[in-house]
Amino acid sequence: QVQLVESGGGLVQAGASLRLSCAASGRTFEPDVMGWFRQAVGKEREFVAAVRWSIGSAVYEDSVKGRFTISRDTAKNTVYLQMNSLKAEDTAVYYCATRQPKLALMPLPTHKSDYEFWGQGTQVTVSS
Repeated sequence: QVQLVESGGGLVQAGASLRLSCAASGRTFEPDVMGWFRQAVGKEREFVAAVRWSIGSAVYEDSVKGRFTISRDTAKNTVYLQMNSLKAEDTAVYYCATRQPKLALMPLPTHKSDYEFWGQGTQVTVSS
């Protein structure tokens, strides 16, 4: 079983920055991919970014490209989401997620159904 714990959310003004962290633990935790999703009130959970654990390559949702950066610290089993130039529309609960590793190398998954393990979420509120 994998446990994911997010932190770093808060209330900020538009244009500010936040860094979210997600610490992963589990008896034999060796992910191949970790991702960030977000869910605003009344909306579906949507993909934000994902990173390939072994080499750090990443993919982003279009609206966050150039503003958000996903990274990982393999020694700490932690994934980060650096969020700059925040906008009111970034307001949401942010979740990190991962899955059981796949044997084949495939494109980074961007749909919530591709992930099996989820954190409890951390609230990000951006005031305009």
